[in-house]
Amino acid sequence: MNKPIGYWLKRLDAALETHLDRTLARVRLSRRQWQTLNTLAEGPIRPEDLDERLRPFWAGDSRLRESELAALIGHGYVGMLDGNIILSEDGHRKRLEALRLVEEARADLTAGIGHDEYAIALGVLERMCGNAERLVP
Repeated sequence: MNKPIGYWLKRLDAALETHLDRTLARVRLSRRQWQTLNTLAEGPIRPEDLDERLRPFWAGDSRLRESELAALIGHGYVGMLDGNIILSEDGHRKRLEALRLVEEARADLTAGIGHDEYAIALGVLERMCGNAERLVP
């Protein structure tokens, strides 16, 4: 099939989202919660910096961000310390539990694709994104 790149990108994105959602559901996390736990695993962060880092994933929906963060707080996975949002010990454990499943899923998704091929694909997509973003006024 000789389809344009947009076709393959949309098809891959939909498949990745579905697979990741199913994977994370096994540990009772949403994709947004997973992204938040991963960001917080890097260390304490001010709320406004967390918002900035996760902005591409929230699609401008502040209600979703607030509800997902509230759920993480409610489960005891995140908290506040000196004005920063932090990952609790339970949050670290939950993230590691999810990470194991996500790594298995990634291995399944990249079966038959060599490391060099994967790196080339990422590089091409990154450059194409940069080109496309420069073209948007």
